[in-house]
Amino acid sequence: MFGWNRPITGREGMAAELFMHTVNFFEKLKRANSLESFEPIFLVDHGGDLGGYFLLKGTHDQLDTLKSNDEWVEIVMRAGHSLTGVGIIDCFTGTTVPELMARWTKTIPSH
Repeated sequence: MFGWNRPITGREGMAAELFMHTVNFFEKLKRANSLESFEPIFLVDHGGDLGGYFLLKGTHDQLDTLKSNDEWVEIVMRAGHSLTGVGIIDCFTGTTVPELMARWTKTIPSH
């Protein structure tokens, strides 16, 4: 997950341009089978510090490779110049969730 809070005041144009560049980048990765899917998400104002994010889906190898992709690193750096609250978070979905939940419940103290 690649998330942000809001554009820095005065840099809204930069943020919009970067958003479109990022969508094009993810589309290119998807066509090359380097990413399974991506979905941009915008949140309504809710009092929190997350305004939107891209949900990226892929294999561990695909996502690990993305982290060292030069264009991706540049996108993240540019995001820091035009957005507040930029963050990248590893998430788990699908069959991994019950596997992690089973592991987590094993660690719960029994007293």
